Order: sequence, then C-alpha cells, then structure tokens
Amino acid sequence: MIFAAGLGTRLAPFTDNRPKALVNFNGRPMLENVAEKLIKSGVNRLVINVHHFPDMVIDFIKSRSWDAEVFISDERDFLLDTGGGMLKARDLLSGEENFLLYNTDIVCDLDVRQLWDTHVQANNLATLSVKDRNSTRKFVFDCDLRLCGWKNFTTSQLRMSREVESEPRFLAFSGISVISSRIFDLITETGKFSITDVFLRLAASEKICGVPYSGFWADLGTVEKLSIAEREFCKR
Repeated sequence: MIFAAGLGTRLAPFTDNRPKALVNFNGRPMLENVAEKLIKSGVNRLVINVHHFPDMVIDFIKSRSWDAEVFISDERDFLLDTGGGMLKARDLLSGEENFLLYNTDIVCDLDVRQLWDTHVQANNLATLSVKDRNSTRKFVFDCDLRLCGWKNFTTSQLRMSREVESEPRFLAFSGISVISSRIFDLITETGKFSITDVFLRLAASEKICGVPYSGFWADLGTVEKLSIAEREFCKR
C-alpha cells in the first residue's frame, strides 16, 4: 500500500494545483518513483489511497502501464491518516498474509525485498525500517530491536509500551514497514488515527521489531527538503 492521500501543505505552492503524490522528484512524480521501485522489487499488486485532488491521481494511474494490478482506496470524503487509511483498505490488504506500507514522500535505496524476507523469517506482527538519523521523534528499541516506545526530543514526551531491560536504542522511522494481516484483528482504533499509535499499543504484547537501514534516505515533505534531496540524489 502506497500512502498517497496527504494534503502536502508543506509543499505549497507545488500542491496548490496538484496532489503531493504527483509533485516531481528528479523529474518524475513521487508516486511513479515509488510504484516503479516496488514493482522492480517483485510487487505485483498495489493499493494506493487518494484524498487531495483524487481524480488527478486516478487519471495518472490510468495513464501508466505498470506491470501490477492497482486498486484505489478512496478517502476523498475524509482523510484518515496512516492507521485509518490502512484500516479502510482492509478488504484490499487482508487477503494477503503480509503486506508492505510505503509513504509516497520519501526516497531511498532500501532493498524492500530484504526487509520483506526479514519480516517473514522472524514472524513479526510488524517490521519497521528505521534509521539512525537526525529527527525530533524516534522509536525506542531494546537490544533485540523490539519496539518499546517512542520519544519526542523537542517536548521530552515519552510513551513507553514495555520496559527496556537494556540500554535503549533511539531510531527514526523511515516510512516503510511490512505488516502481518493479523494486525487487523487487533485494531481497536476507529476513524482517523496514526499507525504509530497502533504500533505503540500493540508493542506491549506483540512482536514489533525494527530493522536498521544505513543507506540513502530523504524526506520530500517540504519544499526545502525536496530541493536538498534532489541535489543529494544527483550527487549519488
């Protein structure tokens, strides 16, 4: 599932007349970059959610001949955030034993097939791609990289799901995760909610783990970050 429904207000004026998912990165829409990366990794079924300028996204998808089935999860009536968006797409996702979640506004050279294989072999409820990078908000992991909590370093807010019995590791989420469809039976949240809230609640009893990633990664969520990422990407 590609999360492509965001308003992209921090990318204005680019998003004044188009959805965030269709803002260009390195000469091509973000959505196209992500979809083709996933297809090259072996994905043959894509679920894409829409909200902001939804018809533009749908028309764009129809104009492409991707080697994958594409399904639309329509959130035009109400934007549901990552957790609510995933839950709304339940009927499109739960037929698979596992599924991948990918934010459309990031770019990286992560091997998603390797992340998938790690998840399957470990039999995790969720496997999160994480990175040791500058961020004001980070997940808290134990020495086995099991999720234990979350910290906001700006406000010092700390949300713990379970006790850390070793030196904690603070790692930032990369916006990519592999999830077992078992998660749908464990979700009690409704409406609009973040997938982070689900992870933190379930980490108290379920196996949710992080997989550190050290390669190229960039957030495309603001005009400044988009410009910086394009320069760095071209250097590489």
